[in-house]
Amino acid sequence: MSDRGTGPGRGGGWVWVGVQSVLLTGLVVAGPAGAGAWHSMAGVILGGLLFGAGGWIGIAGVVVLGRNRTPFPGPRPGSELVTRGVYGWVRHPLYVSLMVAGAGWGLLWQSGWALGVVMGLGVFLDRKAREEERRLREAFPEYGEYAARVRRFLPGMY
Repeated sequence: MSDRGTGPGRGGGWVWVGVQSVLLTGLVVAGPAGAGAWHSMAGVILGGLLFGAGGWIGIAGVVVLGRNRTPFPGPRPGSELVTRGVYGWVRHPLYVSLMVAGAGWGLLWQSGWALGVVMGLGVFLDRKAREEERRLREAFPEYGEYAARVRRFLPGMY
């Protein structure tokens, strides 16, 4: 069990993981279930680009985060604050990757249902990111300075 509230027994860790899993499963199902709501080759191309970009961002985040990665909102005991690589562009690249790839998934399937789930996922991930940031501020005194210079999801914007 974690001493920072990131584990399954503290701070609702499994609730965060469970809700995220349900939303991601819903997204996967909503793509084909709502397929063909419109017909646009440009949408398919954009969807493929977004899906690929989301994958790249996610892989880059996992590689840089390394052993510090956890599904729970907060740092692992004994972890370090990672601010290099893709974490120098946005504070939550793994969440960004899910949203970008999810939008791509919806566009590839041309599914309004999937795009609706992505919007819900975005709201959920924003809330999870805020909880994670609260815990990161407690664990790492330098987090405030990092958060002041690197945006949460969109470089230079949000």
